[in-house]
Amino acid sequence: MTALAQANNPSQDEVVEVINSSGRGEFLLVCEHASRFIPPQFDNLGLERDVLDSHVAWDPGALGVAEEISTQLDAPLVAQRISRLVYDCNRPPDSESAMPAKSEIFDVPGNVDLSPSQRQLRIDQYYMPFRQTLSAQIDSHTARTLPPALITIHSFTPSYHGIARNLDIGILHDSDSRFADALLISLANENQFVIARNQPYGPADGVTHTLVQHALPRGLLNVMIEIRNDLIITPESQRKMGEMLARHLSGVVKE
Repeated sequence: MTALAQANNPSQDEVVEVINSSGRGEFLLVCEHASRFIPPQFDNLGLERDVLDSHVAWDPGALGVAEEISTQLDAPLVAQRISRLVYDCNRPPDSESAMPAKSEIFDVPGNVDLSPSQRQLRIDQYYMPFRQTLSAQIDSHTARTLPPALITIHSFTPSYHGIARNLDIGILHDSDSRFADALLISLANENQFVIARNQPYGPADGVTHTLVQHALPRGLLNVMIEIRNDLIITPESQRKMGEMLARHLSGVVKE
């Protein structure tokens, strides 16, 4: 296969990564917005480098936190390796925000007026491998140990449309709040952080797709964790945040 053909037909290994795939802990971690990488054929979707380095293209710091939790809890971690601007793997194919023509205040020229066939190609190349890999990891983990608690890790910006967010960590859930309820109680003693339920986003914003798609049908304990990204800029801050969250996650699942 030529280099051009490979670029236009990425393998599953290139679009989704599984870290610690044989982990035997009680959790399975997901980081849907781990990477800002945009394959060359998309010509950066017409965006400038400063935009591509920003939260618009990925969740800064989230992967580092997820990797630390994976280490602490011996948990497999499924991470997307393609920018969410190409395809947001925490959105279903019929969502406009899966391939957004506008993200926050930025127009995304490379996503404007996509044809049905162009959208389907991205679904096939980026969303389906991620979905299939995550599903296979849940099945594998269940077969070798027990059904895992599904934890997704994200980060958010300190301000949105110029309005400061008075929040450090969000604990999000959809219709199943069992794990979120217990985690919020556990985190209540972390007085250095402002922590809230279903903030800065919630189910109505369409952000719980992974939980709805993979956890709810299987009855898995689940939660989505959002962390303000200026708290996890450095590897050291990511490590400390990961250690703190791992401690509480472990305590909750053992209750």
